Amino acid sequence: MTSRFALTGARIFDGADWHDHAALVVGDGAVEGMMAADSPSDARRVPLDGGMLVPGFIDLQVNGGGGLLLNEVPTVEGIRTICETFVQFGTTGLLPTLITDTPEVTTCAIQAGIEAAGREVPGFLGLHLEGPHLAIARKGAHDPELIRPMEDADLRRLVEARAALPNLLTTVAAETVRPEQIAALARAGIIVSIGHSDATYAATRAAVEAGASMVTHLFNAQSQIGNREPGVVGAALDIGTLWAGLIADGIHVDAATIGIALRAKRGPAKIFLVTDAMSLTGSVEQSFTLNGRLIHRANGALRLADGTLAGADLTMIDAVAHMHRAIGLPIDEALRMAALYPAQAMGIADRHGHLKRGAVASMAHLSDDLKVRATWIAGREVFSA
Repeated sequence: MTSRFALTGARIFDGADWHDHAALVVGDGAVEGMMAADSPSDARRVPLDGGMLVPGFIDLQVNGGGGLLLNEVPTVEGIRTICETFVQFGTTGLLPTLITDTPEVTTCAIQAGIEAAGREVPGFLGLHLEGPHLAIARKGAHDPELIRPMEDADLRRLVEARAALPNLLTTVAAETVRPEQIAALARAGIIVSIGHSDATYAATRAAVEAGASMVTHLFNAQSQIGNREPGVVGAALDIGTLWAGLIADGIHVDAATIGIALRAKRGPAKIFLVTDAMSLTGSVEQSFTLNGRLIHRANGALRLADGTLAGADLTMIDAVAHMHRAIGLPIDEALRMAALYPAQAMGIADRHGHLKRGAVASMAHLSDDLKVRATWIAGREVFSA
């Protein structure tokens, strides 16, 4: 159990509104509420030196970090290392992401996720299985030799995994996974995202009508908007129920394109931030291997030998800073894109992504120049600069 305490001295953003001269009261790992900073209370005072106290970031696409990749270390300790790596960047909840791999590696990753949930690994929210049921035409850095159709056994494995995991997200191509398969996944409580897909607008809409609710890394590895064929990107912006992840690193998507997308996106679903981080994030290493292929780090990007982007060298706080400084979003909206919106996209916003009463007390203390000073997960301080 976590003792009661009150965080004071920082401007507080609860996910919707700003609170000045206030204290955030935490008890037993949950937010009890706000009170005036000078109100009498039996909660232990924890003074913060200015800055902002904000909801902890939620990242739905994290392939690795701290020097390891989930594909290479599909174990509970691998998951723990990934989660621990990103707390220094304000991320308090994430989905370790398995890139297209063999059935054997996929099984190991699922078992590791089940074990991580059982051990209550701090920051672990579930798994994201990106592939292998994708489109070769939009494979990106995924190994084409490992991409394959979804069989009945694959569907059963995903449904069984969801029953044992807190959350499960899977990325599939709208033209290779049938609507009835998507419907079965959605009925089982799996979040289905369309990605690495060359589908038409009509095929994407059919996937949405079957139960898909998300698009993976908007604009990347998917059919683009054309004058006669809107493609996956057009569907993501036009269909109001489709959430969409965005890699905001200044490399994957041009700033002008991001601005256009934000203005065009229909609601209530919105665009949210992901890092698509690889093993090099949070480490000093300059290269790694993915399915036996070497990937190099240079100029802020990760690329295969042929120049193909292979994930990102990005943290969520840097994505927030990019949205605020380069795109011109108000800081509160950039923060929502990193916390509230991904929580809503996963259906976990009852307790995650905000700091209202009853929420899990996972938060980050940021300086005014957007540096992470401290991070808490469920009321426990896990990082201090």
